[in-house]
Amino acid sequence: MTTAVIPASEPGTGDLSVWPASTTRLPHGGLAVGGVDLVEVAERFGTPVYVLDEGEVRGRCRTYKDAFPEAEVHYAAKAFLSRAMVRWVQEEGLGLDVCSAGELELAVTAGFPPDRIVLHGNAKSPRDLDTALRLGIGRIVIDSPSEIARIAAAVGPDGRQKVMVRVVPGVSAGGHHKIRTGSDGQKFGLSLSDGSALHAVARVLAQPQLELTGLHCHIGSQITEVKPYLTALRRLVGLMARIRDAHGRVLPELDMGGGHGIAYRPGEAALDVTTLARRLRGELTEACAGAGLPVPRLAVEPGRAVVGPAGVAVYRVLAVKHTGETVFVAVDGGMSDNPRPALYGVRYAPRLIGRAGAAPRTATVVGRHCEAGDVLAAGVELPGDVRPGDLIAVPVSGAYQLSMASGYNMVGRPPVVAVHDGTARLLVRRETLEDLRLRDIGG
Repeated sequence: MTTAVIPASEPGTGDLSVWPASTTRLPHGGLAVGGVDLVEVAERFGTPVYVLDEGEVRGRCRTYKDAFPEAEVHYAAKAFLSRAMVRWVQEEGLGLDVCSAGELELAVTAGFPPDRIVLHGNAKSPRDLDTALRLGIGRIVIDSPSEIARIAAAVGPDGRQKVMVRVVPGVSAGGHHKIRTGSDGQKFGLSLSDGSALHAVARVLAQPQLELTGLHCHIGSQITEVKPYLTALRRLVGLMARIRDAHGRVLPELDMGGGHGIAYRPGEAALDVTTLARRLRGELTEACAGAGLPVPRLAVEPGRAVVGPAGVAVYRVLAVKHTGETVFVAVDGGMSDNPRPALYGVRYAPRLIGRAGAAPRTATVVGRHCEAGDVLAAGVELPGDVRPGDLIAVPVSGAYQLSMASGYNMVGRPPVVAVHDGTARLLVRRETLEDLRLRDIGG
């Protein structure tokens, strides 16, 4: 398609720093992503609609591969998963980590090699473990002592399964207290400080059906500084040294998890992946030299940082209401397709698309659901003449939105549309009333 592109320097066009790199400005306030006008996407597929820039996803996969050339990079499927996403990740050379039999089955049936998949979870169900073992998964990350005997029994006397132990290193990091997972007192992992991790390692080593390949940790999400990762790494190398001293076993793998922070609004901090990789390598080399250990193979697990900035949510305005000094702009989606603002207080930078607007004023973008907390973006700048029928686009919408979506108010989850080289194609269709009705088999 051919578009007339407005120069980035034109006054009033706004900051596009958090949008996909392919984003271009069109006349009359329009935006194109992946060479496709977002207004055309909305008209063709309806709203709400999630737009995913394939080129942005692939480019971010390559950034990680370039930054960590000697490490394993596993995409965290919980951020967003579809059959197309599985294919993109595989073609770019990344591994995959999953948290359920559902994610695992989708990945394998889409053609992803199971030996390049890692299974996580603080409470793995029998179905999760049975599916993982049946499909020949590469690693299972042990998160609690009870899993050790369960996995060994499921493997059977003649089988063998590679496992890792998830360690809580006592590092608090993350953008919100609900997503800080590296400190004691939360549900994940085995504590380093109270000896639980070392005890679990001893139990795993005593099981001939289990092959302990290394240690794993995940200290939190939306982390924008390198220092917490370095602290956690040093503590895990210290534990590897104690394992060697106590059991004579040198572990060949160290998985530092993910949680790499991104900017949701212009001016916000983001984790520098290249700096993280360089400093992790240096710290790992130095710590292992000090402990007399060979350097283990490093692994990282980005999810949000791969897919988050590649996604754009497009909504249509249903109502505009002035209540005192507050302007409420209500759209046709909300917490059923993006619960993150209600859960974590996340803030976005929505934008009017499809027409030129009047001078900006402060507004609050809200959803259509029957909750006072159904707020998508509070205190944001939108044109003062925003009105029903307008289109609102929200960048950085690729991660933890549709993957956390619900059936609240039976609105139905939006579709996902991929854009690339001027072409738009449907990846995941819209959930319909018939879909919801067919699940209800009661009389």
